[in-house]
Formats: sequence, C-alpha cells, structure tokens
Amino acid sequence: MSSGQSNLPPRAKSGGQSKKKPPPKKKSGVKSFFKIILILVLLAVLGVAVYAGSLYLKVENGILDTGNNEKVAPEQSAKVKPITMLLLGTDHRPETGTHLTDVVMVVSMHPETNSATLISLPRDTSLQLEGYKSNQKLNAFYPIFKTQEKKSGILAEDQMKTMLGKYLDVDIDYVTVLDFQGFRDVVNALGGVNVDVKYNMCHRDSVDGTDINLKVGPQELDGKQALDYVRYRKSMNCKPKTKESNDFDRNARQSEVLHSLIDRMKSFGGATKAFNVLDAVDDNMKTDLEKDQVKNMIMAYYDIKKEDVKFVPLTGEWRSPFVYISDSELTKAKQALKDELAGKHTREPEGTNTESASKP
Repeated sequence: MSSGQSNLPPRAKSGGQSKKKPPPKKKSGVKSFFKIILILVLLAVLGVAVYAGSLYLKVENGILDTGNNEKVAPEQSAKVKPITMLLLGTDHRPETGTHLTDVVMVVSMHPETNSATLISLPRDTSLQLEGYKSNQKLNAFYPIFKTQEKKSGILAEDQMKTMLGKYLDVDIDYVTVLDFQGFRDVVNALGGVNVDVKYNMCHRDSVDGTDINLKVGPQELDGKQALDYVRYRKSMNCKPKTKESNDFDRNARQSEVLHSLIDRMKSFGGATKAFNVLDAVDDNMKTDLEKDQVKNMIMAYYDIKKEDVKFVPLTGEWRSPFVYISDSELTKAKQALKDELAGKHTREPEGTNTESASKP
C-alpha cells in the first residue's frame, strides 16, 4: 500500500486519542469492504484489512444488506466498545441441505489495542453444559436449533450465541454465518491456495457427493480441493485406505489454508481480485450486525495486523465420538477473551504449536 495514500483516518495513538473522521468520499458499497472483513475474520485472518487504503474509496457510505437498520448508541459503537462475535462455518450446500457447523469460532476485538482474540472449538466437542444435551456434538446444535425456530420463535443464530456465551462465560454481541459454497468461491476468486499435503487423502461418498482425492506433496488447490483438504476426516470407499484425521489435525490444516489465503490477499494479484471475493460470498453469508455498526467496525479495525490477532484453538481428549475439553483449556480460553475485552491483549510466542490428540 502506497505510503502516500491518506484515504483512511489516522490510527489513534496510545493514550486513547480519538480518531479523526475521514473526509467525505463519493458513495459506493460499504458492504464490499465489510464482507472482506467478515469472510477473513471467519477464516481467522483479520489482518487482511491492510487493503483498506485501496478499497476505502469504494466502500464508504454505500448501502449495506445486513438487514438490520437499527441505530447504534454512541457508547455501543465498535469504535469505542470492545465487541464479541460468534463465527460459524456451516456445511450447507445444494448437495445436502444440511447445516452442521464445521467451523465454530468466537472472536473478541478491542478498538483501543486494535487487536483481536479468536477461540476455535473442535466440531466434535462435548460441551458438558447445564441445560444442553451432553450426548450431542457441538456441530449438531445449529441444525437442531434451526428445526426449533418456528416452534420456539427464537432464531438458531441467537440460540447459538446464548449457548456459546454461556460456555465461554462471555456476552456475545453478534453472529456471522458462512457456508461451504462461500469458502469454495473465495478460494477460486483468489486463484487457489498453496499447501503442503502431508499424506494422501481419499474419501468417496455418493450419498452427499463427497469425492476427496488428494496426493501428498506441495501443491496449489482450487476451491473444491481446499475445502476437501480442510474437511477430510477418514478414508471411505478407497483402495488403499488413507490415513485418518482428527479435529486437531483439521484445525492445523485450516490454519495452513487461511495463511495461504491471506498471502494471496496481500499480493497485488489478490488485491485486484478483491471484488471477485465479495461477489463470491454475496449469497452465502448471514449476519445480524447493524449497518451503522458495520461502518464503526471499518473505522475501528481497518489497519489491524495479523500479528495482533491471537488464535487460541481449544484442544482436548478424544474419546469417540467426542472431544472433551479439559477444565484448564477452557479456563485458558475464557481468560484470553476476558483479557482481550479488558484491553490486555498479549501475543502468542512465535512458534507456538497446538498439540494433537493421539487418535482421530
């Protein structure tokens, strides 16, 4: 980004100085830049907001399609108040019509520290939470809540906010949902991702249309292949069978894909494809953020750096068919969110790795 570019307001210096308002710009689509933020927050790569300088002229004062026109009180603005958002990636796609949440993340952001902490939960987690079935995997609750909507009158997204807020001991302000098709289209819009496949992966299922066939080695994957790489669990209908994978292995692959995506986004070629990314998720994302809050978020976090996004993947013990999160791990996650909301963000030491369970 050119150092001579001054389209965005200057970042407030330490000490709580307020940011100057940006000069008036011609109208375009605020939803465009906001969708980039939401997509990449969901993908655990908030740092892509470095594109703000080149995109801001095209996004200010546009018409948003969040469907929420409620006003945001000044004291509730994301420019001054830390917020917490639930991020769900569902397996919803035309082939299945299902709504299982293969990605479940909770992110807290603080405007003064210009930072975020993101907690990632394994899809097979047993919540062990009062008032909720302990024999239900975490990824099954969203579709259950979806079927209850008409009878309960409560949106599944709100049910998820309540449940995960209780589990992590945090008030969740908003929720954003992105489905599989959106993920595939984002990868394709960026021209693919580069990964190093550690072992062969094969899984074929004619029922839901799954056809995973990846070979070991460094390679560039398209949208379908990248989704296969992230989703792969076990070998099925393949000879020879390939090595199985657990939730923690998938989290590691997810992180690898996301880092490759942000590298693509930070390249000149990625920047020129930014609006293709926006089109890619137009029909595949749902959020309850107010339109005014969207603008506040852009103002607050347009220049957040990847290094200031703390990623805390929860691990635990695999006892088929569940992942059981230890009390110490859960306490660590809760404290990380509390620290973020209190303005006490800390970076993880370089080279920190998450241990994997011993079994898939």
